[in-house]
Amino acid sequence: MNRMSPVKKVAAIHDLSGVGRASLTAIIPILSSMGVQVCPIPTAILSSHTGGYENFTYVDLTDTMEAYIDQWKELDMQFDCIYSGFLGSVRQIEIVSKAFRLFSTPDNFVVVDPVMGDDGALYATMNLDMVEAMRHLVQQADIITPNFTEAALLLGREYRLDIEEDTIKDWLKDLSDLGPRIVILTSVPHEEFSKRTSVIAYNRDTEAYWKVSCDYIPASYPGTGDAYTSVLIGSLLQGDSLPMAMERGVQFITTGIKASYGFDYPKREGVLLERVLNTLGLPVMANSYELLK
Repeated sequence: MNRMSPVKKVAAIHDLSGVGRASLTAIIPILSSMGVQVCPIPTAILSSHTGGYENFTYVDLTDTMEAYIDQWKELDMQFDCIYSGFLGSVRQIEIVSKAFRLFSTPDNFVVVDPVMGDDGALYATMNLDMVEAMRHLVQQADIITPNFTEAALLLGREYRLDIEEDTIKDWLKDLSDLGPRIVILTSVPHEEFSKRTSVIAYNRDTEAYWKVSCDYIPASYPGTGDAYTSVLIGSLLQGDSLPMAMERGVQFITTGIKASYGFDYPKREGVLLERVLNTLGLPVMANSYELLK
């Protein structure tokens, strides 16, 4: 039986960058603002994130991770969610897999954001061995949040922007067949010239497909994927339904980008979270999610 805790608790397995609002520097304030305690398992420490910065320092913590989680097990640490994001090597994926085995229970859920690429290509630090290892990791997850590129990589499918909604639904079902009960696909393109993008999800328990759309804003900020998944997790832990959690995540990211877009500052520093964190305590007013047939 899990001990009662006054707040929900998330084990977050991510890197920590001193400059740039991404990974733990985004995840911790977002979930804390939603009343959730974050217990980080840092995979690496960087002076800045790698998107747009040069000459950053990097300390790989792979050799400390296993002892780290073993000590948590000795302490009988219990979590409401275990959440992993960017991982730097196959060895780190293996250690995260062990963490899932140690801390997952029938009463909590495991979230994997399979960070591997974007815009149809692998990130420079990724290779096909990492893709194969990530396929095994998502088998242990309850929820995965790949972007459109990562979904194609996990399934070994062609990345193309002219994709029909029925095909996307097939992808979601095939991804769920790998193991996760819920698949949330982000950055899904709309038809050509639409200037819209969507988040589409499949829940195997109810066999339902949900969709939330938003306007495309011509700006790119690092860390928005970490921020989206963090809001989603916080919302689910607060008792929201899957489509409501999806919508809260989309609204927060959209608000953050709009609040940041008008300022003249380096976009590589990420969305100005500090200006929008207070919105996480507000109710979601609009319900634009839809149930797909």
